[in-house]
Amino acid sequence: MAQLDTLDIVVLAAIFLATVAWFTKGKYWGVTKDPYATSYAAANGNKPGKTRNIVEKMEESNKNCVVFYGSQTGTAEDYASRLAKEGKSRFGLETMVADLEDYDYENLDTFPEDKIAMFVLATYGEGEPTDNAVDFYEFITGEDASFSNAADPPLGNLKFVAFGLGNNTYEHYNSMVRNVTKALEKLGATRIGDAGEGDDGAGTMEEDFLAWKDPMWSALAEKMGLEEREAVYEPVFAITDRENLTKESPEVYLGEPNKMHLEGHSKGPYNAHNPYIAPIAESSEIFTVKDRNCLHMEIDISGSNLSYQTGDHIAVWPTNAGKEVDRFLNITGLLSKRDSVISVKALDPTAKVPFPTPTTYDAIVRYHMEICGPVSRQFLATLAPFAPTEASKAEMAKLGSDKDYFHEKISNRYLNIAQALESVEKNEKWTAIPFSAFIEGLNKVQPRYYSISSSSLVQKNKISITAVVESIELPGREALKGVTTNYLLALKQKQHGEKHPDPHGLTYEITGPRNKYDGVHVPVHVRHSNFKLPSDPSKPIIMVGPGTGVAPFRGFVQERAAQAKAGENVGRTLLFFGCRKQHEDFLYEEEWKTYKEALGDKFSLITAFSREGPSKVYVQHRLQEHAKEVNELLLQKAYFYVCGDAANMAREVNTVLAKIIAEQRGIPEEKAEEIVKSMRSANQYQMPKSTRTPASRVPKKKHVRHHFIVEQILICLLPYRKTSGHRLTHGYNSVSGRIVASASLSPS
Repeated sequence: MAQLDTLDIVVLAAIFLATVAWFTKGKYWGVTKDPYATSYAAANGNKPGKTRNIVEKMEESNKNCVVFYGSQTGTAEDYASRLAKEGKSRFGLETMVADLEDYDYENLDTFPEDKIAMFVLATYGEGEPTDNAVDFYEFITGEDASFSNAADPPLGNLKFVAFGLGNNTYEHYNSMVRNVTKALEKLGATRIGDAGEGDDGAGTMEEDFLAWKDPMWSALAEKMGLEEREAVYEPVFAITDRENLTKESPEVYLGEPNKMHLEGHSKGPYNAHNPYIAPIAESSEIFTVKDRNCLHMEIDISGSNLSYQTGDHIAVWPTNAGKEVDRFLNITGLLSKRDSVISVKALDPTAKVPFPTPTTYDAIVRYHMEICGPVSRQFLATLAPFAPTEASKAEMAKLGSDKDYFHEKISNRYLNIAQALESVEKNEKWTAIPFSAFIEGLNKVQPRYYSISSSSLVQKNKISITAVVESIELPGREALKGVTTNYLLALKQKQHGEKHPDPHGLTYEITGPRNKYDGVHVPVHVRHSNFKLPSDPSKPIIMVGPGTGVAPFRGFVQERAAQAKAGENVGRTLLFFGCRKQHEDFLYEEEWKTYKEALGDKFSLITAFSREGPSKVYVQHRLQEHAKEVNELLLQKAYFYVCGDAANMAREVNTVLAKIIAEQRGIPEEKAEEIVKSMRSANQYQMPKSTRTPASRVPKKKHVRHHFIVEQILICLLPYRKTSGHRLTHGYNSVSGRIVASASLSPS
């Protein structure tokens, strides 16, 4: 056995101390402050201290009901907030909303039996927990869950209700709420009412939630002895006029996401709380038809610490269109006060203001409030008492209570909140609605995620975006415009000096708050994904990506072409691409030819033009036509990728693939379906996350952070390795989610 010398001991001690320090960061030292820092004490002046013990938190803030959420895009968090408000207004519960990431779970066994826990849990992609629910999920479903007491069963006192958000286009539909419910009950907890399941794939999420919650409240009231009362709106936030400030005052936020941006010295790390204001280096139109737009953009990240890998996603922080901002401010009677400065404070010590203040009405509506999103039937019901006339009150009440009527008048017409209010009463302003009700009832604007369509090997400092501009013509109303893609179109038009061609008059504050985005900039951050090329470039790959589903595959093929040029052995690369017509929307038609030159016979592009023949031909039809080669490549352990419409195309491709395997191998279809499932489990069959729940999750926030610090430690110790001849290695196992690090004492 090799002997440890002094240098070895120093190196190992440094790794140990740095690792311990990093694993305790955020809990015992270096606690990160809330990016908004706008929670305020309750009226009695007592501000609860920081604690990760949920029972302590509930006791010190006098709460008897906690609503935990696991949310990726904000929907589950919104439902959690709605449950908390309804519990307080209808049943007098003292409720709080809790991010699962903010608390530990070892003390759930001390949860008092006279209190209630609610879980609102989104399932992400192929049955995964959301970012903020990873640790909770692993703890509660683990075989070795260890609690603070020795009670048997450990969670015998815990009473809970649960609702899940899922998408039936994925195999593991609503697995989060199902698995967590099963685990809690196994640990002795008592479920009250049925566990609800919402289906985003069928477009019934909102109605599924509403259909679940009323029976749940009835069961909960009976079990806990609650008495229902007439629901009365109680604000969570206080709005205060700041007459001593103007929009020019340096401390007033005009859309800046945090204090660093306000003060003009933003710095990394750039993430979902802190975007990088990136220059758009290039932009162009890909489609050749006038009534449809598809944008190609090159985002320059060379001035940041951002990096990406081929297959990752870029998040774009959108701005609401000026027309919709004006519509909202006008119908609510706030148009003349748009630049008035206000402060927003939380009246409940457990609540958080979702944006920094002091700020203006215009800034909140333009940059922070999802005013263009779908309207909730429940939200319209809460606004009914504030309607300007008796007739409009009755109409709002009917919309809130009659599902079919609501669908006919609101959801089937895709109306946003301001349009809905106008449709009920456009001759009177809705000035009686408290602005706090909009802050509470409308989602916060979320970044939109796009598959990166470039290779980090080819262009590490520029990120490509490929995006179809959403504009849908609807009978009896103006076109439905996508929030982010039309914002990007406006940026492209400015860059090229184009006159604004939009017939609906959409305008944007392109230069951003205080002109900080001038020169054609866009706020972005990068989100890492598990949608990756095989690490061995000689492995064959099969890609299916119609329309803009081809975006990540442009990056894949671009990378393989570069590897081939560098002399690497590149495996067979098969791409199935579909669009309407070859001469209208064939994305990157000329580029594929250059990649073909580099890859030769290793690359084939198989196209499907759906509107050029007597019958429609789609990518799944082309896949079936190439069944023999597809099966042969799969037998060679080819990686299979699908990107695009998850509700229809991806599901049909999955079915066709099973048929191909069954026919080509002479086995029953049931056996072929099992093979496809095993491919998914082994990560040989990959799909990016649903576009409704965009972007893939970083595999465990904490472990990624720990991976980074171990890497930095090892980099710092490289001089010692070089002088002592010892080998330091590390790695990240994406399956187990664990860091693998070692210091070998044998000479390298």
